[in-house]
Amino acid sequence: QVQLVESGGGLVQAGGSLRLSCAASGRIFSINVAAWYRQVPGKERDLVASVLIGGSTYYSDSVKGRFTISRDDARNTWSLQMNSLKPEDTAVYYCNADVTWSTTKRSDFWGQGTQVTVSA
Repeated sequence: QVQLVESGGGLVQAGGSLRLSCAASGRIFSINVAAWYRQVPGKERDLVASVLIGGSTYYSDSVKGRFTISRDDARNTWSLQMNSLKPEDTAVYYCNADVTWSTTKRSDFWGQGTQVTVSA
């Protein structure tokens, strides 16, 4: 199986920056999609940003121009650099990966979540 471990959440003032990191370990042939989601209480988990194995990126409209996703395939890690943070960015952030872990098996895995709180 595959495990994802996140780090980097915390409390920051509006306008500040945080960097989230996710490290994947276990039986990994390839990480096809590496992504970050976020969730606030009572709402669905939303996709924030993703990066494909070829490097193509996606950002939600709410974070475009402020957040940057990157990946290091040699280390099976990816990060989310969050700048110009706003109170509405407050959420639990989850890393997510679409992983090929055998010649025929491909699955979705989640990290445990890390709290990001942005004060006004």
